[in-house]
Amino acid sequence: MGFFGKKQPVDWLVAGLGNPGEEYAHTRHNAGFDVVEKLARESGVSFWKSECGAKMAQGRLAGEEVLFAMPQSFMNTSGGPISKLCRQHGIAPDRLIVIHDELDIPAGAIRVKLGGGHAGHNGLRSICDKLGCRDWYRVRIGIGRPPGRMPVAEYVLKRPRGEEAELFAQAVDAGVQAVPHLMEQGLERTQSRFN
Repeated sequence: MGFFGKKQPVDWLVAGLGNPGEEYAHTRHNAGFDVVEKLARESGVSFWKSECGAKMAQGRLAGEEVLFAMPQSFMNTSGGPISKLCRQHGIAPDRLIVIHDELDIPAGAIRVKLGGGHAGHNGLRSICDKLGCRDWYRVRIGIGRPPGRMPVAEYVLKRPRGEEAELFAQAVDAGVQAVPHLMEQGLERTQSRFN
């Protein structure tokens, strides 16, 4: 039985956070979408459908059945689609991996952890609220802090350029590697390799 009382048809939910729409594609705030799209592509997924307010696909990763999801409700309300998918598919919080951008990690780096607060990240706050717990995995894609006095909201909604674009791509690639590693090797080994 899954956490929400249903038979568990899939092993993991891998959810990337971001904002829907072409104007937000490949911005810093959409790092989670970039990781999930690449993971799904590398897993051979080509068919996406809409379910529970998310763009969703099912495939195999690290030998397990995985739902790949990108909530389409905008970042601040990501928790709604994610909690609905968990309930619909009987996925326990400790089988949820959320990939998101992180200001407090240098651009190009990633960190993996289980649980914790939301550190002002509205997408994480929404998931905490809707799931009623914080005990799920996070793959945090470092985007660094904005330069000078640039407002955070403006910074996260911009596409990185030049050297920053290379660092962003490097962090996305590290996130793509970290997710199956976490599933196969567990948290401690994944942290020692990627953090």
